Amino acid sequence: QVQLAESGGGSVQTGASLRLSCAASRYIRSNYCKGWFRQAPGKEREGVAYIHSDGKTSYVDSVKGRFTISKDNAENTLYLQMNSLKPEDTAMYYCAVSQGYCYTLDYGYFQIWGQGTQVTVSS
Repeated sequence: QVQLAESGGGSVQTGASLRLSCAASRYIRSNYCKGWFRQAPGKEREGVAYIHSDGKTSYVDSVKGRFTISKDNAENTLYLQMNSLKPEDTAMYYCAVSQGYCYTLDYGYFQIWGQGTQVTVSS
C-alpha cells in the first residue's frame, strides 16, 4: 500500500506562511481524492481541503482565501500553501487519500493517512 509522508510544518508567528508537502511512496491513481486534514489537541480531526485530478477543490470555510491545495502532475506530491496563519490554525496536519472521487471532507471517507506534521502559530 502507498505510504504518505508530510513535511513543512513548524512554529511561526501570526500572519506568517508555511507550505506543507505530502510525498507518496509511489504513484497514486489520478482518480483518487487527495486531501489535507488537521487535528488540534482535544478536538476532532477536521477536513481542511481536498483536490481531485480534474482540478476540483474544496476548502473548509475557516481557511478559504488563505490556504491553497495543489498537487504535482505526477500525482506523487500534494501541497498545502498556508498564508496569513492564525493561532487557531495550530494543529497536527495530515495528508490523506481516498480511493474514490472527491465529494466530502469527512475524514471517514479517506483510507490512507500520513503520520502528520505539526504546525504551531503563536500570537
